[in-house]
Amino acid sequence: MKPRLVLISVFLLARIPFGVVAQSRTAAGVWNGAISLPGAELIVSVNLQQKDDGGWTGTIDIPMQNAKGLPLSNIAIEGASISFSIAGVPGDPTFKGKLSEDGSAISGDFTQGPGKFMFKLTRSQTGRAAALNRPQEPQPPFPYDAEEVSFENKEAGIKLAGTLTLPRSPRPAPGVVLITGSGPQDRDESIAGHKPFLVLADYLTRRGLAVLRVDDRGVGGSTGSTPNSTIEDFATDVLAGVLYLKGRSEINAKRIGLIGHSEGGLVAPLAATKSADIAFIVLMAGPGLPGDHVLYLQAAALMKASGAGAAAIDQNRKIQENIIAIVKAEKDPAVRESSFRAVREKVLSGLADDAKPIAAQQLEGQLQMASTPWFSHFLSYDPRPVLRKVQCPVLAMIGENDLQVPYRQNLDEIEAALKAGGNPDYTIAHLPALNHLFQTSKSGLPAEYAQIEETIAPSALDMIADWIETRVR
Repeated sequence: MKPRLVLISVFLLARIPFGVVAQSRTAAGVWNGAISLPGAELIVSVNLQQKDDGGWTGTIDIPMQNAKGLPLSNIAIEGASISFSIAGVPGDPTFKGKLSEDGSAISGDFTQGPGKFMFKLTRSQTGRAAALNRPQEPQPPFPYDAEEVSFENKEAGIKLAGTLTLPRSPRPAPGVVLITGSGPQDRDESIAGHKPFLVLADYLTRRGLAVLRVDDRGVGGSTGSTPNSTIEDFATDVLAGVLYLKGRSEINAKRIGLIGHSEGGLVAPLAATKSADIAFIVLMAGPGLPGDHVLYLQAAALMKASGAGAAAIDQNRKIQENIIAIVKAEKDPAVRESSFRAVREKVLSGLADDAKPIAAQQLEGQLQMASTPWFSHFLSYDPRPVLRKVQCPVLAMIGENDLQVPYRQNLDEIEAALKAGGNPDYTIAHLPALNHLFQTSKSGLPAEYAQIEETIAPSALDMIADWIETRVR
């Protein structure tokens, strides 16, 4: 998700600038505000302190990017003029602004590489950093019990840690294991200042379901490595979670299901074909096509929604195809690395000098990801043969504004596979106006995720709970 599923497609598209903020001799304290990006506001909070020697130190929070306490550098103050940078970030992100006459605001220009945007900060009257408004995030006291738990995937030799929420019921409750999207995710599937799995677990537990949400391999309290694992490996983690739930007396061992989001929607069906213990599965924005096809569709949808023309989309497709062909054909790490570098240099050679630093950093990150065992497996993984084997009840749902897993092509393939396999109970649903995170959205672009206060639309939560309840009564 990081937008779920890999965005190797957007080599020349995704530019998420980091914010940096400024200060003056009277600027000590906390400043909250935003950078005005095209179609969005990037919220930032800066804490500035003056040192005994008269110099300055400071940090910046960017809650939409889950960044907290990033150090500021190059702090310069001359009268009302203020400037700061964030050290070590490509594109030299810098704020240059003016302190207002009354000392209550700082405004000016933020630059990163070739990008230039306006910003404005106001002094916090409470001394607290700005916090994102997430009205659905649950707050205690809770009408259910929550436990920190851990269990072992003996097959893989790793420990998995998470949270189990249990309804206060006199009878054993149905259980659900939540499965995150791609990349190393924490148990709440935290992204863009949202905690979708925390909200989902809270909602379902209030509806009478026990819910297990787990840190991915190598995250939080879990051991192992996500980049060095595959969908097949993640399925064994899920089954270890199911085995753990079966051993809990508070849970009905015959009513345990799976809910997978994005790549988790690939893992859930695979796990269901490997165990008779799975009573149902819910696929939230789960792909119905092989990984490379999903990435091609994803890139085109994202670029089109961002205003790119057909020529740019076609050019990006060719870059994707080059890299994907290398991943599939080259098994020798050294040869693969050399081929990647050739693609990188070719892409950068066609860019203006001031655009190269950010593009180079983006390419570097994506090429490193393309070298992982996870990515190689994902590209070739076709969910349709697995879906044809799934015989437990299935709910497959995708938002109409989902640009990462476009709904028409993926839902059509999921439905065709389930039908071909003779599954007796499946529901296919596309939800109007919802994006990849199942938020009510306008464009569906990832840039909106943090801007939207809603974490998961009530209509999506209701659909999941209602559908499950009819199958576990």
